Amino acid sequence: MNILDKIIADKYKEVALRKQLIPAKQLEQSVLFNRKSPSLAQALSTSASGIIAEHKRRSPSKATINNNLNVQDVARGYEQAGVCGMSVLTDGKYFGGSLDDLLLARAAAQLPLLRKEFVIDTYQILEAKAYGADVILLIAAVLTREEIKSLSEFAKSLGLDVLLEVHNLEELQKSVMPSLDMLGVNNRNLKTFEVSLETSKSLSAEIPDDFVKVSESGISSIEAIKALQPYGYKGFLIGENFMKTDDPGASATEFIKQLT
Repeated sequence: MNILDKIIADKYKEVALRKQLIPAKQLEQSVLFNRKSPSLAQALSTSASGIIAEHKRRSPSKATINNNLNVQDVARGYEQAGVCGMSVLTDGKYFGGSLDDLLLARAAAQLPLLRKEFVIDTYQILEAKAYGADVILLIAAVLTREEIKSLSEFAKSLGLDVLLEVHNLEELQKSVMPSLDMLGVNNRNLKTFEVSLETSKSLSAEIPDDFVKVSESGISSIEAIKALQPYGYKGFLIGENFMKTDDPGASATEFIKQLT
């Protein structure tokens, strides 16, 4: 069983428990539920930098990244830096995140928020909407084509953007459908955790132009982004690079300044 299999097995148990604690009806009555979501896909398609900056305390591959920061300060810093969107990890067991992080980020900033989560159930999409997210992530490696279709269509019915993440050509080919806004290529091999930008480069030609192309993992330099832009990538998810500093907002500001 690799790490992704473990996470998903735990996620099924966690979601079953959450459903018992908070009924879907209660989520739909949230103050934020009827809020109109800004589009991350739109923001990326017109941006010169295309940065999606992440809030991440730890990860299975890197252990602790940064436990000392206040999520509101990070959100405000990213917004002032001029990032296109912010990704908020909400998985507790493996990444040290929570839905409260999403709520706090939402209270602190107006920019589009991505709920970075292992989505396996429409209930998690209701949670995303209720806690102030504008975008959900779907991971092709853990979902069938039918699941991707039903989850993405449900998200669109709530006015959310959908970012679908793939790791290889097989995942990409099973996933392309009109209910997606962005196609993200994860440069990290889930079995070995090795990272290579070649993954984004080789898959770029296979992604139809109707979708905003996003590259994820291993993007820590201006050079990496400059190398991917000619392949049509408009979005760049940057996780550890900013979070491992004392002031992610200032790091993001400096990074964007050099990039543009």
